[in-house]
Amino acid sequence: MIVDTHAHLNTEDFKEDLEAVLDRSKNNNVTQIICIGMDENSNHLAISIANQYEMVYATAGVHPGYVDTSTTNHLESLISEKKVVAIGECGLDFYWRKDNKELQMKVFKEQIELAVKTKLPLVIHTRDSFTEAYEMLLPYQGKVTGVFHCFSSDLLDAKKAVDLGFYIGIDGPITFKKNDVLKELIQGIDLSRILVETDSPYMAPMPYRGKRNEPSYTKYVVEKIAEIKGIPFEEVSRITTKNTHELFHLGGHKS
Repeated sequence: MIVDTHAHLNTEDFKEDLEAVLDRSKNNNVTQIICIGMDENSNHLAISIANQYEMVYATAGVHPGYVDTSTTNHLESLISEKKVVAIGECGLDFYWRKDNKELQMKVFKEQIELAVKTKLPLVIHTRDSFTEAYEMLLPYQGKVTGVFHCFSSDLLDAKKAVDLGFYIGIDGPITFKKNDVLKELIQGIDLSRILVETDSPYMAPMPYRGKRNEPSYTKYVVEKIAEIKGIPFEEVSRITTKNTHELFHLGGHKS
């Protein structure tokens, strides 16, 4: 059993063949998928898909790329939905935008505080912004947890995230040839702090790089982690699934 902990099934890319995509996932032992919201519209779509398909769960949040057009005002009403298991995708992105740093940080802080209040985990996006996101989370250490999704920093930062009580999300780039930083990270982080994800439809792993990604490809991420760590595929699958269930409480909210 494998869980794809980060997929955007709520995009146009899956509008025509979602059921076929889910069937392929099941055929490849990807039996649960977390569909990630990014703004008000995609949050509603994620929840709608989760309510339609038993194997799908949802998150609701405001992605840093949407802070100019979506506020956090709608989140509290959505995160009480039965199949919403986290707040996010939220965080900071200083790769695409630096002119609205203050707004990004304001919206991220609002979601951190909502996570503390609701005891839901965070799904965090950091691009060229790990240090800033880490420093924002430090005052809440012990009060909030979650995952640094699609981790793109180095082993030192990964250890900081783990010490903060967070998990590390690993995606398709681990399968790319030029992946020395990620390989070192996998070698240096205990498997008990790693989650597997696709970020579908983006960042497809080898051998599908450049094509549409989908949850069934999570197995390639698991395979590569197993290869790097020198342990069986089944062990990576079992432990990352256990990690996912402990963090997201799939099947029900934390009591």
